[in-house]
Amino acid sequence: MELVTGNLQGLKPSQRRLLERVHRRRVHPAQVVSWELASFLCDCSRDVERQVGVLIDRRGLVEHVVVGDAHKLVLPDLGRLRSGGGRLRGLRLVHTHLRAEPLTRDDLTDLAKLRLDLVAAIGMRPDGGAGTIACAHLLPENADGKLWRELPPSPAGAFLQESGLDFAALIRSLEEEFAACATAARITGDGRDRAMVVHVAGRSGEAEARVVELRELCRTAGLRVMDVVVQQRPQGPDPRTLLGKGKLEETVLRALQLDATLLVFDPELTPTQSRSIAEATELKVIDRTMLILDIFAQHASTRDGKLQVELAQLKYTLPRLVEKDTMMSRLTGGIGGRGPGETKLEINRRRARERIRNLEREIDELGRRRVGRRALRVSRRLPVVSIVGYTNAGKSTLLNTLTDGDVLVEDKLFATLDPTSRRLRFPLGGPSAPPSFGGGPGEREVILTDTVGFIRDLPRDLVAAFRATLEELAEADLLLHVVDAADPAHEAQIAAVERILRELEMDGKRRLLGL
Repeated sequence: MELVTGNLQGLKPSQRRLLERVHRRRVHPAQVVSWELASFLCDCSRDVERQVGVLIDRRGLVEHVVVGDAHKLVLPDLGRLRSGGGRLRGLRLVHTHLRAEPLTRDDLTDLAKLRLDLVAAIGMRPDGGAGTIACAHLLPENADGKLWRELPPSPAGAFLQESGLDFAALIRSLEEEFAACATAARITGDGRDRAMVVHVAGRSGEAEARVVELRELCRTAGLRVMDVVVQQRPQGPDPRTLLGKGKLEETVLRALQLDATLLVFDPELTPTQSRSIAEATELKVIDRTMLILDIFAQHASTRDGKLQVELAQLKYTLPRLVEKDTMMSRLTGGIGGRGPGETKLEINRRRARERIRNLEREIDELGRRRVGRRALRVSRRLPVVSIVGYTNAGKSTLLNTLTDGDVLVEDKLFATLDPTSRRLRFPLGGPSAPPSFGGGPGEREVILTDTVGFIRDLPRDLVAAFRATLEELAEADLLLHVVDAADPAHEAQIAAVERILRELEMDGKRRLLGL
């Protein structure tokens, strides 16, 4: 392990040796930093004219010495956090500020993202000595939503010699509070993954309805929503991070405080945005499209449905396949394979494309079989009524009510994924039914078909993959558009369904609107 890391370019051998001597210093476990170590760090900073910091463990031993520039430090990779609910990193950062400035945003971000025990900045006097010391530590989840507590800067002599701050006692108390919060979350939780929802709105009027819908999607997928972040960006989403670097950083820190395991973004992330956000956090990152695909994967029960979901997932994932790091760039070669070969990434992409082609062939074959079944139905001259509408609008409930059926009904989005057909026979209340409608004397018989629900901004790949299923709509004589009139956003939902029907070139079908 290197004794000194960071910005070492341009340092003289004597300066490197001076920095390496920092490792010899020891701090009492009850102290944040000793006067001796604080003074020595200031001497090093004055000599190299850069910030110098140390990461100290709870025994008071210096584990890392880091050199920055005049304004900030870049900390080394500290590895994974220690296990255990409510545990902090077990390291505190103490570093110099050449111009005696207070704790910076970078300092506080490092504190939160790395879950350091504490961060302290030693403000240097013009003569190079230790002037003031400013500290901050993390806070458990609280009503004010504060991520950390900053202690006011105080003269270094008073802080180190007269302060009543017992570092070891402070850390014990903090970890007990963090552990209590983690225990309470486990007791009140139900084993679901904890998610932070992030919505970037272009127009304020849509934000509330979309957030409600996103919450419902999370509930259907089995996620527990810990908090919601809504950002208005009239100028449009940030092309790199969707919501801007500063807001993303703030969101990640809030997620860490709430012990969230993933971030759910709306609208859909581009491949570039997905990569940039993933680089900024160790949390799992998904978007609305991926969430919908996951719900479809959970609810797919027939072979048709499973194949179509897998196809949509592969088409969504293919442009987002990237190398995690250079270690993934292994080459295939050897006997019969000399030359540059294929990288692991290229192999994954080729296999994904091959699987997409195979799935499309299977889906086409299943589609041809459905055409045969529909032809038999047409030969019997039975009219078909397809029930369409927004997801969770009550389509399956209507089908069960009219046909005394047993189609699965749940108060969840996309509970119905595979089309279901039932016969409906009802009296005409007059002379015998015309032959074209089937049924016995005085009766009329029709085929009622329940279809997958629609949703605004339905992912393109999902529409393409489910086109075979949605062919049922093309054969319908009448579309029964079911609307949940109790939903405040029902007008927007009607517009979304009409838009999707136009995309499917079925807006010319006869429709009956049922509120």
